[in-house]
Amino acid sequence: MALAAELKAAGAHILCIKDMAGLCKPAAAATLVKALKEETGLPIHFHTHDTSGIAAASVLAAIEAGADAVDAAMDSLSGLTSQPNLGAIAEALRNSARDTLLDGAALRGISTYWEHVRNLYGGFEADFRSGASEVYSHEIPGGQYTNLRQQARSMGIDARWPEVAATYAKVNEMFGDIIKVTPTSKVVGDLTLMMITGGISAEDVLSPDKEIAFPDSVVSFFRGDIGQPHGGFPAPLQKKVLKGAAPLKVRPGAEMADVDLAALKAEAEHKIGRKISDQELSSYTMYPAVFADYAAERRAYGNVANVPSRAFFYGMEAGDEISIEIERGKTLIVRFLALGEADESGMRTVFFELNGQPRSVRIQDLGADAALPPNRVANASNGFELGAPMPGTVVSVVAEAGQKVLRGDTLLAIEAMKMETAVTAERDGTITEMIAEVGMEVNAKDLLAVFAD
Repeated sequence: MALAAELKAAGAHILCIKDMAGLCKPAAAATLVKALKEETGLPIHFHTHDTSGIAAASVLAAIEAGADAVDAAMDSLSGLTSQPNLGAIAEALRNSARDTLLDGAALRGISTYWEHVRNLYGGFEADFRSGASEVYSHEIPGGQYTNLRQQARSMGIDARWPEVAATYAKVNEMFGDIIKVTPTSKVVGDLTLMMITGGISAEDVLSPDKEIAFPDSVVSFFRGDIGQPHGGFPAPLQKKVLKGAAPLKVRPGAEMADVDLAALKAEAEHKIGRKISDQELSSYTMYPAVFADYAAERRAYGNVANVPSRAFFYGMEAGDEISIEIERGKTLIVRFLALGEADESGMRTVFFELNGQPRSVRIQDLGADAALPPNRVANASNGFELGAPMPGTVVSVVAEAGQKVLRGDTLLAIEAMKMETAVTAERDGTITEMIAEVGMEVNAKDLLAVFAD
């Protein structure tokens, strides 16, 4: 109530209860909405997710208590980690004092459209089909729940989901039970996945004597780059993560240097080799590496957004024909004919017709990499061998064979699912062999470097 009063005094015109994990139960929703209305007199907006399966009850309780706006999803896109069912809520309120006046037939028609669209994205659906009351213990936000499960699957640990969920709860507790919404929820998730894939326990993370190569997002969080959490940072863990560096004590933007947009635009255009729009400049300013990757893909393949969704996501079968409108009034008709066998270099020939004319092109079969010899694995009992803390791609290497390093020195960086982690030396010594190289794909515990005293 004190926070609500502060927000009103600061000039807020409406208050939103943002329950991103779907933790607010019906009785709590009713109590909170009623109290906020009485305390502030402001309109109340209630937002929740249906991860547990009972969010519609919480929404109806909030409405009964006087909520002025609630969030819901079209029937075919509702439930689970999405919002509760709009059509059902509208019907529950029909002919009542709080009737939404929404047309049921229109809602069902729109829902049918999105049902067909959703089918195109079936390959990206999470593999759970029911409500999960476990959300009350791990508190993973709805917007992150499906992403985290997909990340776990990509890292080969999807069968260990209960362990992932339990570790997420432990990381949240270690961080001080922070408010978990983008980007703070990602920070919790990043450390969770690193702990699971690297076999790191909560005791290891908290121990001042155990060297941990924390993900960059965790370092950034504890440095204060995304703000000061309510209740502050856990001091001992913050000290360990920052390794003696001073954290910010103010709003991050207050200490950021001004950006020379003209110079930054020139830098971006030089890097990607073409002129960019102001919208693209915004992307580059916020996510330079991601934008550079996007620009490289666009340069190599063109605007693949013009490819029909089903062909883009799942590819074409022999005999399939699609139309691609590359610009207004210019449409290409593509018929896929056949795919040749891979040769010794892993190249295949693709046979197709373009507007009725036979064509062929040779492409690299990425699956051919499976024939390459496997990476060496670090011996866990050998303190002179450094293993990868997580699966991913080596994106930079700053140390080399023959170099003397100290414990904690950065050696290289690994990226997985846009999470970049600096790998540091676990001991003082000289690098006798640097196995890691930029672009190398590694699994957890793959050998990266060998040390000598």
